[in-house]
Amino acid sequence: MKLVFATNNKNKILEVQSMLPDSIQIISLESIGCLEEIPETAETIEENAIMKANYVTENYGYDCFADDTGLEVEILNGAPGVYSARYAGEQRNAEDNMDKLLENLENQTNRNAQFKTVIALNRNGKQHLFTGIAQGEITLEKSGNQGFGYDPIFKPEGYDVTFAQISLEEKSRISHRGKAAEQLITYLKN
Repeated sequence: MKLVFATNNKNKILEVQSMLPDSIQIISLESIGCLEEIPETAETIEENAIMKANYVTENYGYDCFADDTGLEVEILNGAPGVYSARYAGEQRNAEDNMDKLLENLENQTNRNAQFKTVIALNRNGKQHLFTGIAQGEITLEKSGNQGFGYDPIFKPEGYDVTFAQISLEEKSRISHRGKAAEQLITYLKN
């Protein structure tokens, strides 16, 4: 089975492909000739995932899935949330985003946070949503060089290290994207 993954983020493609059985092959946007920036202008993570999946299905005619992820920090009323990728500005720079978040949490003792991923699947004319959540907390400083995005400052519940300090394989088992992808895979197998 071949499915388009509506993302240009090579890290996400690698992460999700590593979770899928060999029978499911991911096709990139580049492979279908979709080189434009897909709009992500919705107010929620769910709506962004749906918007991206619908864009590919409507404009290119492929069954596909799209995800959107946000880091939700309790003391910041769920921010950066749907704006996680562009928290520090439209340049979408991970270092700038982490620096801004650490600055906004300075002197805060409540550092509880969660990553939330929603995957929207368009297949055979129907749409399905899968949600994965990883609870944890924001660290005081960056640690590790694995992963991407906010991984160096997010310590998952039950761990003494950040997402950026564990292997891709282990992260895939416990992460928000891993949990949502697991639901997607279970659905596709049935």
